[in-house]
Amino acid sequence: MPRKLIKQLKLAREQITMSWNPRNLYQLATKKRLFNGKQKTLFQTMWKAKRDTRGYHDAKITERQWLRMFDDQLPTLNMKLGDQRNHPNTASLMYACMERRIDFILFRSHFVSSVWSARQMILHGNVKLNGKTFRYPSHTVKDGDVVSIDPESVTTLVKPSNGSSVFDFVPRAFQQPWMFIPEYLEVNYNTCSTIFLREPITKPNSTEVPSPFPPSFHAMAYKFYIRRGRARK
Repeated sequence: MPRKLIKQLKLAREQITMSWNPRNLYQLATKKRLFNGKQKTLFQTMWKAKRDTRGYHDAKITERQWLRMFDDQLPTLNMKLGDQRNHPNTASLMYACMERRIDFILFRSHFVSSVWSARQMILHGNVKLNGKTFRYPSHTVKDGDVVSIDPESVTTLVKPSNGSSVFDFVPRAFQQPWMFIPEYLEVNYNTCSTIFLREPITKPNSTEVPSPFPPSFHAMAYKFYIRRGRARK
């Protein structure tokens, strides 16, 4: 495996990333314990949670860039959706701002096999925002914005050999665990486009921000930034 891919997948650190790669799926399936017993203090426990959650919600951004995005004011619970006791910890929404990034939207929509492939498609001019070619992967969209991609760049679409204009859908190996669409996105596979509807929220017994880690684990990462005085002022 190329060194660049090993670095992206964080195989040496046993971290889970946003990729359909089978080795990443293996790490997802075999990660039984969130803590390996080496964390003997509260700070070490919070740092481990911060490292793993940041590693998953990774888009080649530095810690300094993330701190400018981080908001210590978490959204309040919507009591119309159920009793407060049934809602997960709102710290699970600490990375909700990342879901507005164009590269994240392409991955959540199953147009690409990894967030790094999404960045490449955007930089090559194969992605449009509201009908215009857009080359900035880190751009955060607004509610109602439409992100579209060239069908020839979609990972699961193959141009037929008979010259037909209708592309064939060819599923990729190991993509099944990622084949779900968050409720804040409206995906149209006929036009290869996605509408960002609204900010992710929590619901009784669930949270809309996709993550392989439970809300309590995100809460430890949130406490890391708060206790270290790294929240945005």
